[in-house]
Amino acid sequence: MDRITFKRSIGFGLECIGLGTLRYPRLIALGVLVITALFAAQMPRLGVDGDLLRVYAHSGEHYDAYEHLADTFGTFENDVYVLVSAPRLADPDVIEQVRSLAFDLELSDYAVGTMSPFTLRRPTPEGGSVPAVPEDLTTTDEVAMTLMDLQQNDPLMRNLITPDLTGIVIILFPNQEMVRQDGSKAMLASVRETLAPYQNQDLAIELTGPPVWTSEMLNAAVSDQIKFTTWGFCLGALIALIVLRSLPGALIVAATPFLSVVWVMGLVTLVFGSFSFLTIIVTTLVLVISFAESMFFVFNWLAFWRDGMEPNKAVDATVKLVGPATALTMLTTLVSFASLSLTPGQGIREFSVAGAAGSFLLFVCLMTFTPLLLKLVIRFGFKAPQRTSLVLTAPLPLSWFLASRYGRPLSILAIVVTIVLFVPYALIQPHFSFEDFIAKDSTALSTAADIDQGVGGVAPLYVKVPLTHGDPNVAPEDFDKIQTVHRILEEHLGVNKVISAASMTNYTDAGFSRQEVFESVGPFMKRRFITDDGRQALVTGFMPTIIDSDVLKQLVIDLQAEFNAAGIADAEIGGFRILTTFATDNIVRGLQLDLTASVLVNLALIGFAFQSFRVALASAVPNLFPVLGTEAWLYFTGAGLQLTTVIALTIAFGIAVDDTVHFLSHYLHSRRDEGLEHMEAVRHTLNRIGGAIVATTLILCSGVAIVLFSDLPQVALFGALFVSTLGFALIGDLFILPAMLAAGGRFFHPLGRIGVRMADEEPTPDDPTADTHTTAASPL
Repeated sequence: MDRITFKRSIGFGLECIGLGTLRYPRLIALGVLVITALFAAQMPRLGVDGDLLRVYAHSGEHYDAYEHLADTFGTFENDVYVLVSAPRLADPDVIEQVRSLAFDLELSDYAVGTMSPFTLRRPTPEGGSVPAVPEDLTTTDEVAMTLMDLQQNDPLMRNLITPDLTGIVIILFPNQEMVRQDGSKAMLASVRETLAPYQNQDLAIELTGPPVWTSEMLNAAVSDQIKFTTWGFCLGALIALIVLRSLPGALIVAATPFLSVVWVMGLVTLVFGSFSFLTIIVTTLVLVISFAESMFFVFNWLAFWRDGMEPNKAVDATVKLVGPATALTMLTTLVSFASLSLTPGQGIREFSVAGAAGSFLLFVCLMTFTPLLLKLVIRFGFKAPQRTSLVLTAPLPLSWFLASRYGRPLSILAIVVTIVLFVPYALIQPHFSFEDFIAKDSTALSTAADIDQGVGGVAPLYVKVPLTHGDPNVAPEDFDKIQTVHRILEEHLGVNKVISAASMTNYTDAGFSRQEVFESVGPFMKRRFITDDGRQALVTGFMPTIIDSDVLKQLVIDLQAEFNAAGIADAEIGGFRILTTFATDNIVRGLQLDLTASVLVNLALIGFAFQSFRVALASAVPNLFPVLGTEAWLYFTGAGLQLTTVIALTIAFGIAVDDTVHFLSHYLHSRRDEGLEHMEAVRHTLNRIGGAIVATTLILCSGVAIVLFSDLPQVALFGALFVSTLGFALIGDLFILPAMLAAGGRFFHPLGRIGVRMADEEPTPDDPTADTHTTAASPL
């Protein structure tokens, strides 16, 4: 009962994994080999899924509405847009080249249809239909007049022919079953192969649309995974080399992160089948956290060794001293990852699960593989390197000077600043930018911008209109309803920027029935306007691809208000841009609450682990200050909260707490087990692990700094905020925390009597206090 209620471990007993390694090295070594083999076997299946919808899947009402819309009508969201630019488009020879291109595109194995001036047919008085662009045009004037007539009068062609007659947009409708089977990359390669023969001095051809953006995101994500892992590993090893001034020592530090990454990559592949552009960040985080923890472990091991302890016994002492604190830091990081799962969305939950599982795996790797490796290198004659670089310990004299001389004013200033920073934390609002999800220097995005300038945009906004009569050719009352929605949408998006069943009036006014018009456009296109049972209609507006999220949100609010005023409250506005904008708002607000929950739970966890609310208070300000400071910067720069912003802050807080836990653990060990007075314990702790805190922060920041060079702006933003938060956290741990401990001498004096159980109370084979026969036992 005493173990449970009072003298429990600050690591809640999880350090027993490390103690088990010391007692049963052969059995644990076998377990490490089995786990490594299991996860390494997943490497051939390693892949990255660039589908942005995976992030928003099952995120709430906006995703459900989008999914229902796609199931009912299909959408333009999966279509490929082919921009054909031709300065001499009206030349009969050039227009025939474009016609051949369009027909070849329609015959592609990956196409179920296309939309272009050449696939459009016009109804005839005799009841049939004829091509909208005849094949017998012989003069430039005839071609120009035909295209101009279509551009100005046909509702489908207004958004596909540029007003200056120098460009045509061809929309390809992919075969979704084949795309799911072969992937977007294969489909786009086939399309480009079909288009290649037509690239010449008369025609310039570019592709855009969601499949192209997804393909570019996928390529960027794959490039990021290779870049992050390779450079993160190299930088971590380089910093370890500089810190330890020993190549073998640097390789020892690097071995655990390497194995941790293999384990996590294998786990993510095994559980989720592939990485997303969010879960790919987990690999980098695990890499740098593993480097930091491995450095901390080796740093303490070498300190014990240099202090005169036998190296094998130093390994045991390190496991027992560092193990509980490392377990607690793992739990704080795990809590930060796990808190994200409270917010709906498949992508967020995958990131949460992958990060939480990765945190635990790297802890297991550290407590099993690292002690085994250290004892192995000792057996092979590894010698302790010289003491660490003075660069790491340079800030420590200043830290002690400020804490001992100006602890009280510095603490008061830190507390006041932290309290003030809660103001922007409460005021900051979510912000969404679609182009931030697209790869940098995206040719598809620049092509979309060209289309925006030429025909005014092709990003669709959908309005689903329930109909009453169930007439496939639309009853008059239902037609009036569609016309009203069409008119309202056109007032906001511009003339000729909306298509629906009501936009065919130029043909119905000429005497054709709606049935004849629908038959002329064909069954595939008709289903884009009216369902086969006549119970649902779709009105589609086209807006610019690049549009500010605040503008889009206000547009939706205004449209819904006008629909309600017109008595069409059941009209439902949707689309991919609507989904991403509104769902991101909801997700970000949820993540903001997750961040708050993570902070409170982690502080409570630290207080509970150390059995003292004083410890929780001591750790609060140094770790709240960096998070609140970063959010204040986002608020005052107008950047707002984005998806990866809150994730970065949440995870950075969980990791920033690690150094605080190690500091407090060593401080309490100095007070209780070494019998030092309060101020001497603060100074001893600074000197003992201050250099390790600097080294681990350098590793974390430099490792994640690689993310700044991601081709995906959201991932790059994650890296920037993560690094800045950890940089502020270093200030908190080296200057604010010692100052608060020094300033609150009487308040923190009772900490020396805390009865937390340390792992060094457990006997192990190489324990310097163990019996003679125990000490002589071979660790390997």
